[in-house]
Formats: sequence, C-alpha cells, structure tokens
Amino acid sequence: MTGVLALLAVYAATFVLYVALPGRWVDGYVRDETGKPLRYHLNGLLVFAIVIAGYVALAATGTIAWDLFYRERVTTLVTAIVLGLVFTVAIVLPAPPTGRSLGADLYLGRRANPQWGRVDAKMFLYLVGAVMLELNVLSFTAHHVLQFPASTSMVVYAALFSFFLVEYLCFERVHLYTYDFVAERVGFKLGWGCLAFYPFFYCIGAWFAASEPEPARSRGWLVVAILLFFAGWSLARGANLQKFAFKLNPARAKFGPFAQTSLEGRVLVGGFWRLSRHINYLGELLMASGLALAIGHPGAWLYPLYYIGLLVPRQLDDDRRCAEKYGVLWEQYKRTVPYRIIPKIY
Repeated sequence: MTGVLALLAVYAATFVLYVALPGRWVDGYVRDETGKPLRYHLNGLLVFAIVIAGYVALAATGTIAWDLFYRERVTTLVTAIVLGLVFTVAIVLPAPPTGRSLGADLYLGRRANPQWGRVDAKMFLYLVGAVMLELNVLSFTAHHVLQFPASTSMVVYAALFSFFLVEYLCFERVHLYTYDFVAERVGFKLGWGCLAFYPFFYCIGAWFAASEPEPARSRGWLVVAILLFFAGWSLARGANLQKFAFKLNPARAKFGPFAQTSLEGRVLVGGFWRLSRHINYLGELLMASGLALAIGHPGAWLYPLYYIGLLVPRQLDDDRRCAEKYGVLWEQYKRTVPYRIIPKIY
C-alpha cells in the first residue's frame, strides 16, 4: 500500500503544482482550427525542482527512506500501469472517433492537443513522467550507494540522467516544435507511455544494477561514457535548437557557426540538418548508449535498443508526413541529404 500511496502522491503533487504555480505563456508551433497558435503555460522546471526537493527533505529528515521507490518498485510500477490504462480510456473514449478501428484509436489517440485552461495534456504527461523518472533514478542510486559506498558507476549514471531531465525542462518551449507535439495524438502510446513506461523503463539499467556491486573495469570506461553522452546531447540539443530558431525566423542567416541555408525558406538544409534528415535521433541514441555504458550492466542496453525500435518507425512516419507537406521540396532535400539518421550509414 505504501508504494500505491507514494506514486499517487507524486502524480497528484505534480499536477497541483503544475496548475497552481506561475509560469510563462508561450505560443507553440501547432495551430487551432482558426489558425491561431496554441498557447502553453510552462513551469515544468519549477514543478520538478519543488517535488524533487520535497523528496530530498523527507528522506533527509527520516520521514521516508532514501531508497523508498526502489523498495516499492514493483508496487509503484503496477500502480503506474493501471493508472496509465485508466487515463487512456478516460482521454480517448469521450472523444469523437477518427475513423480508424477502436484499437487504433485507443493506442494512438483521438485528440491531438487536449487543453483545459492552463493544463495541456501532453505537457503535463511529459512533466509527470520526468518527475517520476528522476525519483526512481535517485532512489535506485541511493539503494546502491548505501550498499556499495565506493561505487562511482551508479553515481555517474544518476548525474547524467539528472542532467538529461533538467536540461529537457530548461528547453520546454523548444520541444513544442518537435514530433511529439506536432504529429502525435494522446492515447495509450503517449498517455500510458508517460505515466508508466517512461518513468520506469528508461531507468532499466538501474533496475539491474541497484543491488549489484560495481563492475570491475577501468575508470576510462566512465570517461568514454560521459563523452559519448555529451556528444549525443550536442547533436540532439543543437539540432532541436536550430530547428526551433529556423521556425521562429526562417530568414535568419546563421545559427551559431552554421549557415542557415534552406529550400525556399521552408526546409532547413544547413548546419546540423545537413548531416542527416533526423540527426537529433542519432543524438538521442548516443545519449542512451552513454548512459548504458556508464552503468556497465548488460541489461542497461535495453534502453538504447528501445530507442532504435522507437525512432526508426518514427523517422519513416516523419518522412512520409514531410513528403506530403513539402512535396518536391522534400524530394530535393532527400537528394541533398540522403542519410536518414546516421551519416554515411543509414
């Protein structure tokens, strides 16, 4: 019962803070039926900081165990799975059918961008998933360090993952211009994914390594892991920032040191986007690989393997959508940038 209450408390606190705390209102890339851009209330980093600080304060005073979410990992996971299923039914069934089968509607969703006042469904889902993922990473790391105080692999892993989550929330506005917000609807894939899969599977390496001693290897492996992670971060963040800057101002001549060349001001060709058509996906794969390498357990490689399964079909769907949207310009871009994700390989 402790795990059930703990998870519900985290999700409820995140929602209340998301609704109640101040934030900035910004326009997104997606537009409503009238052609106006959707407005988003962004305060994710503040919400994240308060919830994590609350966990640390409660653990430091002995109110909860530092490794609470590790001890209750099965219960919290099952609770999250059930909550994700309930959310899926509640968000999908009241909406008008899309014309696909009921199963497809439940999985992919019917509503593209549900909003209720300050609450945007997608923004909240990603925020609550990030909060719970961070709590799991910290709790699993605490359990490991309490048993193996000299261990460094889990600490580096936790530090990299925490950087990944904080950095994501620092650039909330940029993500309003990414595939998830532009192309996806809210159903099982996104709702259950953020409530159950994202916060529990992404840290799969910690599930395997939390109760095991650090693998015997040189510290050089951690250096390589850190370099690989930040190489991926540079690609993913750089590409997404460049696309964001281009969407705001297609006439901008440069992005940092890169020439901001484009096709008719519509399809970005220069800079990061000259390397491959989805260079940001390569960045995400490299970050996931850096995390797996840092923790050193073979099971941690399920995380980057999952990214391959996620991003390759997404790339195919995104190419299809871009071909429909840009027509001959997209064919010209494909001739200029022939590689889909990995330059010179794929």
